[in-house]
Amino acid sequence: MNVAFIPVRGGSKSIPLKNIKPINGKPLVYWTVKAAVDCPEIDKVYVATDSPAIRETVERFQFDKAEVIGRSAESASDTASTESAMLEFAGQYDFDNIVLVQATSPLLTAEDLHGGFELYNKPETDSVLSVVPQKRFNWETDEKGIATPLNYDYLHRPRRQEFDGYQTENGAFYITSRERLLETKCRISGNIRAYEMDEATFFEIDEPSDWMIIEQLMKKRQEKQQLAAIPPIKMLLTDSDGCLTDGGMYYTENGDEIKKFCALDGMGIAKLREAGIIVGIITGENRELVRRRAEKLKLDELHMGISNKLAVVKEICARRGFSLEEVAYIGDDINDIEVIRTVGYGCSVVNGREEVKAAAKYVTKTPGGSGAVREIADLILKRLEQG
Repeated sequence: MNVAFIPVRGGSKSIPLKNIKPINGKPLVYWTVKAAVDCPEIDKVYVATDSPAIRETVERFQFDKAEVIGRSAESASDTASTESAMLEFAGQYDFDNIVLVQATSPLLTAEDLHGGFELYNKPETDSVLSVVPQKRFNWETDEKGIATPLNYDYLHRPRRQEFDGYQTENGAFYITSRERLLETKCRISGNIRAYEMDEATFFEIDEPSDWMIIEQLMKKRQEKQQLAAIPPIKMLLTDSDGCLTDGGMYYTENGDEIKKFCALDGMGIAKLREAGIIVGIITGENRELVRRRAEKLKLDELHMGISNKLAVVKEICARRGFSLEEVAYIGDDINDIEVIRTVGYGCSVVNGREEVKAAAKYVTKTPGGSGAVREIADLILKRLEQG
């Protein structure tokens, strides 16, 4: 049995309660717990904490493989080693192998842990640790203030491209057996292999400056992943109310209904059409002002008064020779879920129903009627530029 052990104290001094402070939209500890839960080699994930606030936060994640356990005051003190928490855990739980995961490494992924276990399963391997490649020239200064190079000849300074460099621990994870842990009282021992992670994962969160750097790296990675998840799109279809509008119903003194559309969406649609992408509306309502808006935007498709939206999407695809995988759709309510689940890139606006957002591959940061369609249009266009 392989277990992940994630020790998280409540007594951080540099950043109070840093383990549950939001980073990139989620508590810090969420990212490493999710990575461990998603790793197929890990059977159980244990989060050990002395903090009721951390316990409550992790339990709200509702990960099936994750369990929050207690931690003694001794193993959670400022002077206690991580090994003391590991040994305390090993004395209470039965398992074969353990991967120590540091919550301060939110750039860790399930793929990294999978790669670590692949190394661990190689013959003559007792432990694995995560490292990052570094190409820096290291120096050491003696008591007289004289500096000496440690890893290169300064008289024959190599070009960076020709310098092999070295590997540095990044503290993300360590794998060993329960038997070796109890015998050596150390997180790694014996024949040790190194799993090389991306150079960006060099940073751990110890100080506020680390936090800012890592959050920016996480956002860049997330944007890259979001773009990679978008299939080649040939058509964008959207609901009207709640997506192109804010979903509100406004009336004049004379009782005439009016709606608020967003000019940003109009520009996004124009850019899509310039790129050769078909754009249309499929809506359950049947109102003249929606027709006028569609005409002004020069939309390619307008379908109003529709109860079965998926049937209409399929008809359009058949007529235009598109596959459902080449369609993006934006919705906000339960009558959009079937389409969102079926097309290649189903999206929900952030103000949509919770069940709609759960079904979507992408949820906008911008509410409907305030530029949500533009947000998705920009993503599709960026993906198109990448080829």
